[in-house]
Amino acid sequence: MNEERKMLHYDALVVGGGIAGGEAALNLANTGYKVLLVEKDRSLGGKMILLSKVFPTLDCSACITTPKVSEIARHKNITIFTESEVTAIVKKSENDFTAQVTKKPRYVRVEDCTACQLCEKACPVSVRDEYQSGLIGRKAAFIPFSIANPKAAAIDIENCTLCGACEKVCPTHCIDFTMETEYYELHVRTVVLATGFNLFDPLQIPRYGYGQHKNVITSMQMEREIAPTRPYNTILRPGDGKVPDRIAYVLCTGSRDATVGNPICSQICCMYSIKQAQLLMGALPMADVTIYYINIRSFGKGFEEFYQQAKGMGVNFVKGKIGKITEKENGNLILRYEDINEGVVKEAEHDMVVLSVGVKSNPTVGKMFGRGELKLDPFHFVAQDDLLGSPSKTSIDGVFVAGTASAPMDIPDSILSAGSASSEAISYLIQHQEP
Repeated sequence: MNEERKMLHYDALVVGGGIAGGEAALNLANTGYKVLLVEKDRSLGGKMILLSKVFPTLDCSACITTPKVSEIARHKNITIFTESEVTAIVKKSENDFTAQVTKKPRYVRVEDCTACQLCEKACPVSVRDEYQSGLIGRKAAFIPFSIANPKAAAIDIENCTLCGACEKVCPTHCIDFTMETEYYELHVRTVVLATGFNLFDPLQIPRYGYGQHKNVITSMQMEREIAPTRPYNTILRPGDGKVPDRIAYVLCTGSRDATVGNPICSQICCMYSIKQAQLLMGALPMADVTIYYINIRSFGKGFEEFYQQAKGMGVNFVKGKIGKITEKENGNLILRYEDINEGVVKEAEHDMVVLSVGVKSNPTVGKMFGRGELKLDPFHFVAQDDLLGSPSKTSIDGVFVAGTASAPMDIPDSILSAGSASSEAISYLIQHQEP
């Protein structure tokens, strides 16, 4: 393997191609600075591009994200590396950061791919589709999802059998199994960290039965079921394909819970669950939707009205802490919970349970810098050096944080945070202009 590093020079490095990273890159590029945007996944857009609608307006998420992603992709001042990781960043001087970037091979020449999907049809290998939260399968030669950017095929080399079927049918001969990992040494003058967040893994709470009971799913899986680019044409429970009549949401799954090491509020699980409940009431008018909660935190603009709207639509809210979820022979689920208002333990039967998982930090961001150089907060998010005066500043002068890399937050706050980070980065570039 050739590990020779190619040298690159840009004004700014933006780590993360989600909504915050994309916004920061656009702001920098529109000011005339050359930006390298590094994204670990095969498409830009982060988690937002996979959502159905956004709260509290119920606007189409993809309709907001895809034009912005397209603008990023077409911008002359932005270079995009997908399937790439920043492995180390070192500050050499006030005007020079060096970063090591690793770009994995896609095994498809993106510029030649027409997204005809003939390779996908020819591929004999089926695996779980991570972009559809594992609800359906995909081929080893595949386009990540219908609105992916870049919209080009990729080869999942870990599951590929190297049978060559995709190569034989490709009309542009863009599949290239000789591609190798590329290594770059990058020199930039400022860095914006927009590495996002990880969703809580519900397997850490075995009493909820995720992974054991087929009809217990996560909120992200439900998000895919109600999205316009969904895997099914309706809402189905995965155990037997039945349309559910009684759906329960369990809020605070892995948030505000010190027993699983995450005592903080996710800030989004109340509202995205209320949003999904309203969408379910529209998709399945005869269904009963119940939300089990500890507290509803509707703190943002229009959030309380959105909460009251859900009540008015008939969503049932139960102030109760779930103790255990068990499965019946027919796949239905029994929720044993404490009714907090009445102070008694009750049980309720539902067809399907959605775990409203919380938000955790992305551990990769702390590993990019030398030991202790980038300060993290007690929950391993990037610490903000001046939280009230300049929230995008980090412990390293010239390195700024955007979006949920600093803390859980919703989409509008992530975009605001990205605006702050890019403004600070532009100010830094102007102050440290080379003579």
